[in-house]
Amino acid sequence: MINSLLLGALNPIAFRFGAIQVHWYGIFIGSAVIIALWLAVREGHRQGLDEDVFYDYLLWALPIAIICARIYYVVFQWPYYALHPDEIIAIWDGGIAIYGAIIGGFFVLYFYCRHHHLSAWQLLDIIAPTVIMAQGIGRWGNFMNQEAFGRITTRAALLSQHIPHWIINQMLISGHYRVPTFLYESLWDLVGFALLMILRHRRHLFKRGEVFLSYVLWYATGRFFIEGMRTDSLMLGPIRISQLLSLVFFVAALVILITRRRQKRLPWYLVKGENKNE
Repeated sequence: MINSLLLGALNPIAFRFGAIQVHWYGIFIGSAVIIALWLAVREGHRQGLDEDVFYDYLLWALPIAIICARIYYVVFQWPYYALHPDEIIAIWDGGIAIYGAIIGGFFVLYFYCRHHHLSAWQLLDIIAPTVIMAQGIGRWGNFMNQEAFGRITTRAALLSQHIPHWIINQMLISGHYRVPTFLYESLWDLVGFALLMILRHRRHLFKRGEVFLSYVLWYATGRFFIEGMRTDSLMLGPIRISQLLSLVFFVAALVILITRRRQKRLPWYLVKGENKNE
């Protein structure tokens, strides 16, 4: 048997077509988007929405979300990119911030729904579980690039958590084993996805908008604590930007959820026959 210690890090490049390199990072993100779109279209059919709604939205949201995610990352890493401007567009090497993507995607959705006279809350409820699923899958792109990691630890400590050897091997970065915070966040996201998918069709559990707000509460909670374990966080002085945003989003979502619950005429999460816009 080959000693797992000798296997080394996994290659972040999946394959090549001549001079073109296809990175695992892009494969994971692309696969996550395709699965998310498929799930959103299926749920949209149940809610009486044409599938073109999701295709058209994605056509605008995907490129803008990626651009916003990269801008967000570059802004908070500007001292480095000011010296390496040729790397600003190199998203295939990692370096896109999920909060930037979420903010960009949200603004596209808002204006898209206004233009097409759709309920933004309805669309947010439909896509929220697919977004957190995509986030969970996307973290494996960080795994392949050996990023989004935590403090220095030992192999023995990682083995005690029953983490597979192939993951532990990839956590050997610059001569030190690192806490796999990418894994913790991926698992947190996928558990949140499963819960939302299971619970959102429970009768009289969620009102309109509450699937999305529950997603925000779940994701922000996990991201706040997991971000505190990372050593490669984007910083604003002594403050971890993602922790600050997680706190802001959590409080905002909680206040909105409580306020909307007091609206007696607010419909329950949409089912067939309840697809009118607010």
